[in-house]
Amino acid sequence: MYIVTGGAGFIGSAFVWKLNKLGLDNILIVDNLSTTEKWKNLVSLRFKDYIHKNLFLSLLEQEKFGSIKAIIHMGACSSTTEKNADYLMENNVFYSKALAKFCLARSIRFIYASSASTYGDGSLGFADKEEDLEKLRPLNMYGYSKHLFDLWLKREHLLNQVAGLKFFNVFGPNEYHKGDMKSVVCKAYAQIKETGKLKLFKSYHPDYGHGEQKRDFVYVKDCVEVMAWLLEHPEVNGIFNVGTGKTRSWNELARAVFTALNLPINIEYIEMPETLKGKYQYFTQAEMTKLKQAGWQEEFTSLEEAVADYVQNYLAKDYPYLS
Repeated sequence: MYIVTGGAGFIGSAFVWKLNKLGLDNILIVDNLSTTEKWKNLVSLRFKDYIHKNLFLSLLEQEKFGSIKAIIHMGACSSTTEKNADYLMENNVFYSKALAKFCLARSIRFIYASSASTYGDGSLGFADKEEDLEKLRPLNMYGYSKHLFDLWLKREHLLNQVAGLKFFNVFGPNEYHKGDMKSVVCKAYAQIKETGKLKLFKSYHPDYGHGEQKRDFVYVKDCVEVMAWLLEHPEVNGIFNVGTGKTRSWNELARAVFTALNLPINIEYIEMPETLKGKYQYFTQAEMTKLKQAGWQEEFTSLEEAVADYVQNYLAKDYPYLS
């Protein structure tokens, strides 16, 4: 059995889709559907069962799930604006520790989601060097919760037995339930369709013009390819960046969306909320050398190709989900 925590969420459900494409459906999905519309991500997927995250740990520790091939831990509170530090500690740190301990005691493959937000303002670069983990200074509690789990694995000398993934700016199908945390591509599509224009935040940094703030945008289909590769190569362990290794501006992303819609470019620059100004990343770019040295050889989809696929084959369709 493959267990995917957060399996109804964005990257989690995309990975279940990838497993299905590989002919695998003996999958247990662990999540908290609550009143969200995450359930829609599951409709076209094949899996054995679903269980609520609050029930999962106790049943797991009682060995109720039989033979487990791997636990892919994508479940977490992913809101970068979450203020409840105790909730983040319980959900993103302690829960992850319990799963890691279970897997390592039984030689079960453990792949988990860290985050590029652990890099903070980027002043220390974006190299996934484990020897530099202690130097990182996340800008929000979400990033700090992810960082704490990475640090715990390092202190316990366990990083050579698990695979952690620092996802950069992921976008693509199945993110529709994420509200304010949806990608700008997803938000831009709706905004442009409704108003004919796209609003982007102004820049408050002298080195970046309006809309020239830069990110490493990575398509979710590429992310799950990396995850599937790691599943097939249990000898590859450590913390790895997952990005394209190329930085692109918000203006370039906007142009890609307008182009995919075959509409003229119309961008308006608006004030950034005060709550974001001191915590805003103006530049992210994944250093991808480590993953390539580990054996990853595939090329990532370009921003323009990924946006076109997402807009034309999903967002513009009546059924926009991976199937």
